[in-house]
Amino acid sequence: MTAMRNHAWTAAMPGVFVLLWSTGFIGAKFGLPYAEPFTFLVVRFVVVVVLLGAMVAASKAAWPRDLKLVGHLAVSGLLVHAIYLGGVFGAIRLGVPAGLVALVAGLQPLLTAAVVGPLLGEHVGWRQWLGLGLGLIGVAMVLSTRLTGVSFDGFGWDGMAFAIAALLGITAGTLYQKRFCTGMDLRTGTLIQYLAALAVSLPVAMTFETMEIRWAMPFVLALGWLVLVLSLGAISLLMTLIRLGEAAKVASFFYLVPPMTAILAFLLFGEALTPLALAGMAATAVGVALVVRAKA
Repeated sequence: MTAMRNHAWTAAMPGVFVLLWSTGFIGAKFGLPYAEPFTFLVVRFVVVVVLLGAMVAASKAAWPRDLKLVGHLAVSGLLVHAIYLGGVFGAIRLGVPAGLVALVAGLQPLLTAAVVGPLLGEHVGWRQWLGLGLGLIGVAMVLSTRLTGVSFDGFGWDGMAFAIAALLGITAGTLYQKRFCTGMDLRTGTLIQYLAALAVSLPVAMTFETMEIRWAMPFVLALGWLVLVLSLGAISLLMTLIRLGEAAKVASFFYLVPPMTAILAFLLFGEALTPLALAGMAATAVGVALVVRAKA
């Protein structure tokens, strides 16, 4: 019975991850008007570190004995948390439409597939390439309606640089995690990753931002959601998926994030779901299925 439950949870993990990860853009939309991006991240990381520290102390989780692993965990945390999240938050703060940021980040599965062979020795078959291409087309279809009428004069290359940094950060972070950090204890390993991200984000916030926060209820609710659901829940699922699966297949799940975000925006904010967006969601789902089920 326990084995069946474990198998069912493993099968459900990708879907749960996509749902939770998709809410990150919603949380950013609520919270960023009240704090600058890296200030927001610093507060978020501090709360996460306190909660994880208490969890590690209560469970007496084992700390890594290999200093090399500690270093690898720090690099992974810097890429996944500081650079990716800082890039997303910074781009949105500088006026880049959230849909465009999501589209740039949506290149991650293709970028991962392009480099996963030389770096990890994983072979990406033609069915997986077909699925990756179909998934990207589907993402573009979903986001095209959200970008209609958007003025591209409202942001500069600095905003796009942040978006590209986010793409490179999450791509390099997932690959680095798969290559060097799969043996980590999820509790202490994640804590080390967030400490490294905090150590980088805090000086950036102190140097380039005012660090002023308006402690309004929307900010508090967004912060609580991003801490509990994203920084603790979704990240733990991502690290588990990376440990269990091939990098290219795990990366393909990110294609499902923009369609899920569009559905959440429809349910929460009444944003329209056009026939083109619905067709894009179907194309994305088929593309991801091809990647996950293909025999490399």
